[in-house]
Amino acid sequence: MEALYKIKANEIDIGFIEAIRNMFAEKEIIIRITEEFDETEYLTRYKANELHIIENMVVEPTKSFTGAKFDEYTSKKL
Repeated sequence: MEALYKIKANEIDIGFIEAIRNMFAEKEIIIRITEEFDETEYLTRYKANELHIIENMVVEPTKSFTGAKFDEYTSKKL
C-alpha cells in the first residue's frame, strides 16, 4: 500500500500521526519528506537558462481560438 500526503509542515499534528499509525498498523513504513520547489524559479536561476526559455517561447508556433472553434478543432483531432 502506498499513500502520498501533501501537507504544510505547520499542519502536522498528533491526529495526522495517529491516522498514519492506524492506516498502516503493525507494518514497517518509510517516511520520506521532500520540499516542494517552484520549477520556474529553478529553471530561471541562471540568466542563460532564462534567456533560452524566453527565446523558445517567442519562436513557438501558436494558434488562437474562440471557445467554439477550439471545440471544433479538438473534436476533429480526437
